[in-house]
Amino acid sequence: MGVRVMVLDEHRLLAEALASALKLRGHRVLAAAAPAAGAAELVISRAPEVCLLGTATPAEPGVFEPVVRIKRERPQIAVVVLGPVPSPRGIAAAFAAGASGYVRHDERIEGVERALAKARAGEVAISPQLLQGAFAELLNPAAQPDDEGSRLLRLLTPREVEVLVRVAEGEDTRLIAAGMEIAPSTARTHVQRVLMKLGVGSRLEAAALAARTGLLDRAGLSAVAADFPAGP
Repeated sequence: MGVRVMVLDEHRLLAEALASALKLRGHRVLAAAAPAAGAAELVISRAPEVCLLGTATPAEPGVFEPVVRIKRERPQIAVVVLGPVPSPRGIAAAFAAGASGYVRHDERIEGVERALAKARAGEVAISPQLLQGAFAELLNPAAQPDDEGSRLLRLLTPREVEVLVRVAEGEDTRLIAAGMEIAPSTARTHVQRVLMKLGVGSRLEAAALAARTGLLDRAGLSAVAADFPAGP
């Protein structure tokens, strides 16, 4: 038996495409919309069995407030969040708000149908693979950018940090040597040491790593601290 469902997503094309696919498979779609606001009011007024609620930022504070309101005013409505590959925090936030499930945006239509059926039956609707990925990340958390940037910064001498900043700004060996008032051969040696310590094979990789980990921002803070040391 088909599910009475609403599809809400900020990307209207995605909402309408998913709604069309569900209609073709025998489900009763009450609405497919992309409201910038008023999602909770729309769901409460139409009272579907299940609401598929899309979000692009599952870990952002307050993003699941519509779920909280729907569950407070119409607890019989099951809400399944439709979102990107989430962090464990994103999944936890969805369920803490009262969601019955979490489905990835790139899930096959069969997976979406299974989630709808489970949510309507009062079951938790989340794939084992998604749970496995969340638990794996919790057990083996990736280093945060600032933490990784700090670790890498500690590997470099102040001179090498300056070299890395210049590399990131696109300076070649000649410009680095002129700017630091050192011989080109010395500049080349500094660059090679920076690459070796960072574990990368090229200047481009070094610049990308520095940007990704926030190392350059950390280097700037260190320079300010050196210029303005704390008083006694």
